[in-house]
Amino acid sequence: MPTPVLRLVRFTGRLLLALAAVAALVVVLLALIALTDGAGSGLAAWLTTLGTGTVLALWRRRHRTWPARLVPFLPVVVAAALTATVCIPTVPTARRYPPALPFVSTQHWNLATGSRVAVYHYPPANPGPRQPVPFVYLHGGPVRGISVQDHRFLRLLARQGYDVYAYEQAGGGRSDLLSMDQYTISRSVRDLAAFVDRLDKGKVDILGFSGGGVVLTRALADPSVAARLHRAIIAEPGPMDGPTAHITGHKGRASARGLAPAPTGPRSTHVPRYAVAFGLMRLGLLTPDTGLIGQAEGDNAFTAADLGSDTASAYCARDAHRIPTEDTAQNFSFSPAASLRIQQTVKDSPSIALLLRQSRTPAMLMIAECSSQVRQWATAILANDPAIQRTQYMPGVGHHMWNGLDDNNDRAAAVITAFLQDKPAPLPNHPTPDEIPTFLRDHK
Repeated sequence: MPTPVLRLVRFTGRLLLALAAVAALVVVLLALIALTDGAGSGLAAWLTTLGTGTVLALWRRRHRTWPARLVPFLPVVVAAALTATVCIPTVPTARRYPPALPFVSTQHWNLATGSRVAVYHYPPANPGPRQPVPFVYLHGGPVRGISVQDHRFLRLLARQGYDVYAYEQAGGGRSDLLSMDQYTISRSVRDLAAFVDRLDKGKVDILGFSGGGVVLTRALADPSVAARLHRAIIAEPGPMDGPTAHITGHKGRASARGLAPAPTGPRSTHVPRYAVAFGLMRLGLLTPDTGLIGQAEGDNAFTAADLGSDTASAYCARDAHRIPTEDTAQNFSFSPAASLRIQQTVKDSPSIALLLRQSRTPAMLMIAECSSQVRQWATAILANDPAIQRTQYMPGVGHHMWNGLDDNNDRAAAVITAFLQDKPAPLPNHPTPDEIPTFLRDHK
């Protein structure tokens, strides 16, 4: 007769085997989701996993007496219950657009490209002189809504006499979605040209920030689009093309990443379905057009907290414990799948350096002291665009240079308005193209 200790050892061994079987089935499910690209909302992988587990359980129950024959099925039942959550949506699968903003009306423009974009207009709000050239803002992301923090900055420019327009790029914010194969960096450039044509006010001044800076840079390399631009400001750009995207180099001075408190609020990645979908997409094991979750469902599910330390990386280390709220939960919008798709088209694109060297549009480059961007992403533009008239190295700020802290908004506005009005720069012209090697060595 087995002793209590022996019975405990046997029970523990069987429990560990059962847990190992459950873990193995979960791994099989994840592998099958990757292999099938999440076909049928993951049901194809789930049913195949369940069938495989059942066949193995039937084989293992041979030579067992009743009721021991049921034991091999226990891990299958447990794994089926756990993994079924990967196949069940917990948010609407039709796109939920953010509600209207209380401080600006949302217009929707149909562009000649077929995109339908949300447009915001801040007319000059000061009694003084008005600037004659319309001002257009290209936000970052890509495929993200314009944050409330950015809207505040645009209103500041309007109070200084600028006729300010901004639009949320296709798929972001209140703009309509595209089919996944239409999200390309080339489409974003064509949308910009179509927006300026739809505005129908002649040439425009344009500020492109982060991902918007990439769109603007590529527009400057396309003579047909650049002809629509009066002056261009490229702020904290991402990589402009495939060769630049594959550069690994210096970043700015220390950001708040790893120092700031973790973001609060719900996270889609706490739900197994979205943790699997977004995780495998980030790893490149699922395509942006995966059958596991649709584009609209993914947009609805993704929250500001899902950005994790990305938000903190846009601020200097000294600001780690006073990072402002950039957006409201109601206004926040980000399409992770479409964003990855556009970024991939940048990585796959050939060099635009030769085309950019033909640019004649007066331009300015803005670089943050605590930038989380690879420095060479900005200096590659500086080295290849002969029309860059000045570079403004912004001390005391991170990637999100106009952030509402201290006088950062006013300083950014002063730099922008001085260039647009062709007035002396508030800061030294640094770095110049000749100073790039020294800049990369010293500013890291």
